[in-house]
Amino acid sequence: MSFLRRRSAATPTGPDFDVLAMDPGDWPGDLGAGLLPGPDGRCQGIYLRYDLFGGRGPAMLIGNLPPGSPARELEEGQVPFEVAQLLAALGNDEPAEVTESEDTPVMHGDSLLIVRRIKISESRVACAQFDRSDGVQVTIATWDRPITDDLYQLLKPLPAEMFQAS
Repeated sequence: MSFLRRRSAATPTGPDFDVLAMDPGDWPGDLGAGLLPGPDGRCQGIYLRYDLFGGRGPAMLIGNLPPGSPARELEEGQVPFEVAQLLAALGNDEPAEVTESEDTPVMHGDSLLIVRRIKISESRVACAQFDRSDGVQVTIATWDRPITDDLYQLLKPLPAEMFQAS
């Protein structure tokens, strides 16, 4: 009775939260999105990978991890999930760790963000992280580019429907 197959719990249908990211139309390259499945089939996070044209590889990852996502649980010195994904996409298998973290206030529209600027032992990686009012943790990881305050102004909520599996 093949018509009674269960849908795989390893494939989430999409997030139940809006995703804070740069609009794909504002980026001059290719965009890819990945969903993190939970054991119950729910979306435990989503990350967007922004690649530059010309096959130069990923330039930035922006992740949105809701409260309770296992990807948020890090050991002392462990790099955020998004940094690990960026390094893996670049084929960089050198070990990296967090060396320092500093909180900085940044305005995003009418909201004040407390941004954690995270220094990584791989000096070509820049990383910043903040918590949204709905508890979703946003992490930005870039390769060989600084994260400036201007970048936060480009972030906007992309509706969850954009990431629904069809």
